[in-house]
Parts: sequence; C-alpha cells; structure tokens
Amino acid sequence: MTSRRAFLSAASLAATGLVLAPLAGCGREAPAPAAPAAAAAVPAPSGPMLTRTIPSTGEALPVIGAGTSGSYEVAMDSPQYDALKEVVRIFFEGGGRVIDTSPNYGNAEDVVGALLEDGGWRERCFLATKLAADSREALEAQWAESLRRLRTDRVELLAVHNLRNLPEAIAFARELKEQGLVKYIGLTHYQTSAHAALLQAMQDERPDFIQVNYAVNSPAAASRLLPAARDQGVAVMVNRAFDDGRLFSRVGGRALPGWAAEAGITSWSQMFLRFVISHPAVTVVIPATGKPDRQADQLRAGHGELLTAAQQDELIGMFS
Repeated sequence: MTSRRAFLSAASLAATGLVLAPLAGCGREAPAPAAPAAAAAVPAPSGPMLTRTIPSTGEALPVIGAGTSGSYEVAMDSPQYDALKEVVRIFFEGGGRVIDTSPNYGNAEDVVGALLEDGGWRERCFLATKLAADSREALEAQWAESLRRLRTDRVELLAVHNLRNLPEAIAFARELKEQGLVKYIGLTHYQTSAHAALLQAMQDERPDFIQVNYAVNSPAAASRLLPAARDQGVAVMVNRAFDDGRLFSRVGGRALPGWAAEAGITSWSQMFLRFVISHPAVTVVIPATGKPDRQADQLRAGHGELLTAAQQDELIGMFS
C-alpha cells in the first residue's frame, strides 16, 4: 500500500485541482471554544481563496466552508443570531460558498434559510443538507420540510447522514438528482470507527461526495479512505477539523511551529484547517463558528502555501 508520506509527496497542485477563485459567493462540526493564538479582530483576507474541483463535474469550490452544528442552533430573536448575520457576511464576502447543515442539527436549517434569504446570499451559496430517516415516507416528508426550512426549492448537495437507511435514502437522493432538485449526492459519517463502512458504501454507491472526520489528532482517513476517494473521483468534505473544539484545549499557550509564519499561518485555527486542506483528496473543510472574528480567522486558512508532507507529519506527531 502506498504510504501516506509518499502519497502526499507525490501530489502536485495540478493533480489536486487546486486553483485560485475570485471572491464571491453547509457538516458536522461543533463550535470551538475560544481559540488560543487567534487575533481578536482578524480582518477577512483579501485576494482569492484556494479552490478545489469536484471530480464528477469539474466545478470549483473554495476550500474553506462552514458547518452549522451547534453554532447555528440559536433563537432567531437572539444576539447570537445577530452575530451570525455578520458571520455569513464575512463568509461570503471573504470567498466562502459551502454551507453544510442537516435536519438533525436542531433549528439550524431554519437559521440558515433565514440568513440566506435576509442577506440575499442564496445564489452565492453551495447549500448542503442531509437525509436521515428510516422509511421512504419519512424521507419524503423530511426532504419537503428541509426545503421549507431552508427557504429554497433545491440544494446543491444532498447526503445520506451517517449512512442511515442507506439503500432507501440513496435511491431517493438519486431520484431527486434526476429531477434536478439536487445537483450532487453524498454519504457522510463523523466517526473513525465507521471509516470501513463508509469506504465500502463509497465503492458500492459511487456518490459525488463523501463527508468524513479528519484532523491532526485523528488522521486515520488518510490511510485508505481519502486516497480511495481521490482514485474513484469522489469529492471530500471534512468535518471535525477541530475535534469538536478539543484541539484548542490542547494548545493552550503553546506557540505555533517555527515554520508557521513562512506558511502565512497566524493562529492554531488556521493551522488545523491548513493541515486538512493540504491533503490532495480534500475538496472542502467545514468548521463551524458563530463568532465574526473566528469566521475571518478561519477564512485565512484558505490563503497561502499548503503544508509539506514533513510539516503534516510533524503536526500529527505533536497531537498523537
């Protein structure tokens, strides 16, 4: 089997489909606690964000997206919702497009739908949601409710959440794709213990996307799943890049590696995200935040040089 180091070293930017996109116009990722080493009021980065292409179509997506689990589960008459208005403005004006949500994330679909409609962002958004129900009747009802809550008549990506009821759910997703209501279909999971099942399902079902957990302290997806996705032409969305915020508790007052400045990295948040997008199979990562300054900081991870294989291995060693 090709080693992880050899696989990463052999990949070039041309091979990954990494390009630059103009500024323009959703994952399972819990909001992080206060991130050490992040600036308090980080301006949104200027210039184009790095993008990767979806293998099945060649469509380019900015590498930094947004998840909604936790952070977007807020009351619509709350200060947190008002903060999210600024979060999404920074996100789209900073070059983001992908917002990933789910009917399982409390009222996140309602909040996403309201934010997109109120801000006029829908046409700039690559909107992703999920199917998670145990019968055809329930799947149909859930889909109709998702459209209502999201205030839209279609989504760009519809994924089977955590492989739940896979045979019925993937068949229904394909029907919706054929009807033009869904552009891409996918499969998701968030646990390393499910990687083998996700790999088998990807090989059997040939989706456009998979969504999987991958982080400096949880790099197992790089051993088989990510290389297989790349070989099979499947786009990869990464969740839990901060390990549900636990990585920040481990860095404390720790300084960034000496080479961080050369890579244009100024916070641990950027470092963890840059690690993820440096894998050539990764299309987009979806960290979640409800804080405007953290959103700006996360977007900065999509600018600058990718990490070398040696730098990635150093980070894995630091957090293993």
